[in-house]
Formats: sequence, C-alpha cells, structure tokens
Amino acid sequence: MTERAPLSRKLSAIAESATLKVDAKAKALKAEGKPVVSYAAGEPDFATPQFIVDAAAEALANPANYRYTPAAGLPELREAIAAKTLRDSGLEVSPSQVIVTNGGKQSVYQAFQAVVNPGDEVLLPAPYWTTYPEAIRLADGTPVEVFAGADQEYKVTVAQLEAARTDRTTVLVFVSPSNPTGSVYSAEETKAIAEWALEHGIWIISDEIYQNLTYAPADSDTRVTATSIVEALPEVAGQTILVNGVAKTYAMTGWRVGWMVGPADAIKIAGNLQSHLTSNVNNVAQRAAVAALNGPQTEAEQFREAFDRRRRLIVSELSKIDGLVVPNPTGAFYVYPDVHGLLGRTWGGVTPTTSLELADLILDQAEVAVVPGEAFGPSGYIRMSYALGDDHLLEGVQRLQRLFAS
Repeated sequence: MTERAPLSRKLSAIAESATLKVDAKAKALKAEGKPVVSYAAGEPDFATPQFIVDAAAEALANPANYRYTPAAGLPELREAIAAKTLRDSGLEVSPSQVIVTNGGKQSVYQAFQAVVNPGDEVLLPAPYWTTYPEAIRLADGTPVEVFAGADQEYKVTVAQLEAARTDRTTVLVFVSPSNPTGSVYSAEETKAIAEWALEHGIWIISDEIYQNLTYAPADSDTRVTATSIVEALPEVAGQTILVNGVAKTYAMTGWRVGWMVGPADAIKIAGNLQSHLTSNVNNVAQRAAVAALNGPQTEAEQFREAFDRRRRLIVSELSKIDGLVVPNPTGAFYVYPDVHGLLGRTWGGVTPTTSLELADLILDQAEVAVVPGEAFGPSGYIRMSYALGDDHLLEGVQRLQRLFAS
C-alpha cells in the first residue's frame, strides 16, 4: 500500500503562538488549583462596556443578521472605521478601502498576503509580536529582523533599516505603540521612517491596534500621541496598509472584529482572498463594533486610565529588582524588562542562561507566568502584560522581588 502523502511543509514549519502557549499553560495550572499569576496574555480584564453588549443583543433580534452579508463587512461598520481612521490616523479614506476581518490577526495575515511575493524580504523591527514572522513566511516572504534594545527604547532607526535593506526588500512592518515593548515612536521618528520607505518604494504594514492606549513619559505630565505613519507623511498612504481592531481599546478580544485599510488595489485583492477564506465576520459582533466606534468613549478612557495606573505601579515595583532594566513604556499595556542581569546567576538552585530558562524558573518557583524574549526576537528579555487586576499585578511582582532578592 502506498504511503500517505505528506502534510503541508509550509504549515508544518509554522510555530505555535508563544504567547497563547504560555497563557494556556498558566490557565491549566490554575485549573489544577495552583495560585498562578499570569502576565502572559495581551487581554484586558475589563468587561466589554454595556452599551456595546446592548447593541449586540438588539442585533440578535434582527433576522437580517442571521444571513450572509458583504464579505468585506457591513457598510455601517466600514463607514465607522473610515471615520475613526480620519479621526485617529489623520487619513481620509472611502469605506470601500476598508475590509472588516475576524480580529486584527486576520488583517495582519491578509496584509502580508496582499503585498508579499515569493522571495521578498520584509523588514521586521525587533522585538516584534510573535505572529508577524510566521505570517510573513505564510506569504512566502523572508522576515529580516532589525533589532533595537532597551538602550534605544526598542525603537529602530532609519540607519538600521537602511543597513538591512537589499534589492529584495519590499515591505516594512511598523508598530507604534509596540507589542511587546510598549514603545511609541515620536512624530519626528515616524516621519523619518515614512520618508525612507517612500524614497525606496517599500510597502508599510502599520499595526495601529494600540493607538488609543498611550500615556505620559516618566519626566512629563503630557500624554504622548501615537502618530500614524500616514499622518506623519500623507504621501506614503499609497503604499501603506493600516491594521486595527476593537479588541484592546474596548475590551473586546473575544468578539473578533478587526480591519485593514489601504489603497484600493491592495484592498481589492485582499477582499478577493477574504471572500474565499472566511467571507463576512459575525454580523452581531460587527453591530457591536459599530456601537463601540460611534458611541461614547467614556469607558474606553477609564480603561486607559486604569492601564496607566497599573503601568506606573509595575514599572516602579520591577525597578526594585537588582538585575532588571525596565524601560518606561508609553503605550499599549506591556512592560519589557531587560533581564540579562539575572542570567548566569543561581536562583533556588537553578542557573538560567537564557530568558526562556528564566521564564521556566519563574513559573516553577514563583508561580508567575511571563513570556520569554525568544518569542519576540533575541533572548534576554521578558514580556509582562499589565492588563490584569491590580491585586494580582502587585502580588506577582512581589513574588518576583522575593525570588530575586539578593
């Protein structure tokens, strides 16, 4: 009998999401009754605002929402997204330049599928969200990491990008505020990168899902602004795809509503892909997203203020641990300490030499879940989300303080 044909080589080479893997392990330990504090998942602990839930409940009563609708999204939601894009990204677009996707992750996948050809190189500033390199490979592209450490606030420079550019470079990933670091590029830094990309005809995929979650730096009372790359340099809009969603700002991670915005030709082919891949997003969730974008932003601002309070607390407490370097993030809801000072030292009989080994030690000995830097680029760092309850946030850090006490 002939041996079965092999599985897909492309998919077999794709790694599982490291953040989801760590979060799943933490949840399994909690289910066993262990008091694990998890900083792994990038998921707000707040309930979705009630007026958004009410809009979904109302949508359930309308039989029109039980049927197929346009694959690219409900017209009302595409209009609301176009309005938000003008309001927050400074770019005027037609609703026809918007595709509603099943969460921001689908928009990331489709953006790479739309602009990457086999053999293309995609410049990927590191540390990076764990999904980006896999999505690039699924588009038959080659991710090229460009690393910026804590000494640069994890922000790459034009000089670094130019040094990494080759004649095969066609795409740049730009993320501000950043997952995993919380770094926010200034308007000047953003414009310089946009000018460089425009000069060389390079596509930009700009992930703006955290754009509304920004804070004041340590030496100021003024909240920073996450300047959109298309606002910093409007001329670059013709070679830029923006990806975004309601998950983070409105505590709607499980609703799975994201979107992509871009030039008409790129959106056309991405829409063709979606028509075969998933078709339309859940209509009830889309109605909820319309309410989120068009409704009062009071609760979203309260969420942001709570994140800000937690940010200041976790940075202050982590900074008390000898061996950690803790840059002060000004966006998103992550802190990304440099842990090189903890490596090569013995803690509880274990001597970790990588951040992966350190994360295992922390989970085993302190029952605290963090994501190691290997998930986002080079070893020597950990990502901690502060999108969890205040009591748990402090308890987990205090466990780390006891574990790493001199």
